[in-house]
Amino acid sequence: MSKNTILVGLIWVGLATWLYCIIDRQLMPNKVEKLGNEATVTLERGRDGHYRAEAWLNEQKIDVLVDTGATDVAISERVANQLNLSRDYPITTNTANGEAQGFATRLKTVKLGGVIAHDVSAIIAPGLNGDVLLGMSFLSRMDVRLFQGKMTVKQVENK
Repeated sequence: MSKNTILVGLIWVGLATWLYCIIDRQLMPNKVEKLGNEATVTLERGRDGHYRAEAWLNEQKIDVLVDTGATDVAISERVANQLNLSRDYPITTNTANGEAQGFATRLKTVKLGGVIAHDVSAIIAPGLNGDVLLGMSFLSRMDVRLFQGKMTVKQVENK
């Protein structure tokens, strides 16, 4: 293999890596490193209009879709297996696509930036195509505000 072939290959790999990083930043603007550890987190809305972020579920970094329309934290079967979650009892849920079967479970911790909740109700949803919907069983414990394409989630002290 000639030096020119190797050089051209390295240039293509570099360009592909650069393009991947640009696209990833557009699809997931709220990386763990950017969110920090403050008790207030501000999420940027993605180009698709959704608020996606990296969060910590049971101390594992997971991609989530922050969904104020979801009653609970909904977890795909794949992520549930990754987190080794128990399937406490079967439940029927109402989704945008109708009724679905799932399993109730609990998360020890959910952390979004520096905002944290313990013992969070969740549902393992075998039909969920995405990874995790971060719903109201987490968000209802926080002060959540939407304004001009940003979502602010603030830790609230329980009294």
